[in-house]
Amino acid sequence: MSVAMVTGPNSGIGLVIARSLAERGYHLVAAGRSETRIAPVVAEIKDSGGSAEFLHLDLASLDSAKAAAVAFEKTGRTLDVLVNNAGIGVNRRGLTKDGFEVHFGINHLGHFMLTHHLRHTFRPGTRIVQVASSVHDRAPGIDFDLVRRKSSFAGLNEYAVSKLANVLFVREMARRQPDWRLYAVHPGLVSTNLIPGVVRFFYRNRILTPEQGADTALWCATSDDVADESGNYYAKRETRTPSPVALDDDLADELWRRSELWCGVTPQQ
Repeated sequence: MSVAMVTGPNSGIGLVIARSLAERGYHLVAAGRSETRIAPVVAEIKDSGGSAEFLHLDLASLDSAKAAAVAFEKTGRTLDVLVNNAGIGVNRRGLTKDGFEVHFGINHLGHFMLTHHLRHTFRPGTRIVQVASSVHDRAPGIDFDLVRRKSSFAGLNEYAVSKLANVLFVREMARRQPDWRLYAVHPGLVSTNLIPGVVRFFYRNRILTPEQGADTALWCATSDDVADESGNYYAKRETRTPSPVALDDDLADELWRRSELWCGVTPQQ
């Protein structure tokens, strides 16, 4: 049985992706912080004849991200699909357990750590889908000093930087690991808990359902149409050109090297 891992599968587009992959015959590894919140998803999949399990993962802790990957590796299974979906939106402040600005630490660095330590479970052709956002184009770059400080009140700039990091991560990993297939996805403006109520009100005619928002990520995770592509950025099942900053190879390399340093890893570990 093919195996798929989805982070943040208890609500929003993560829930839709988790259900859909299970319906397609994947054994689902539902990775998240709260077993209480994820247990109903696992039970629903099993009750429907599917296969699923919970994996504890706190993306605000690099130790937890590593432990989750190590725990999965110990099962001896190969991972066919990894969907890095979990994250936080705007209006959040603070630092992660490791001292990083919360958006950067959770949306980028936690997933970087998880993906790095899962690499021994990947096979040629394993697909890694990173949920990003078109908001990345608001970021003029990455101030590597600011990612170690608390975010501003609204957190929009920090959120944009974290989504820029998502796109850069996909491009750089695709360059470094040609055997795997990586995709950065803009899901659109989706009605989830990440979107403040005032935004949902003013953009109510443009907002998408979780099913609509999950569509491109699922397409990248399963479709033969993108099987031979890697490192691209997608929206509405089409390749899109990300911001000029997201195409900066030097920045992508620097982000990768700093992420390795902060996570305490090397390519051989």
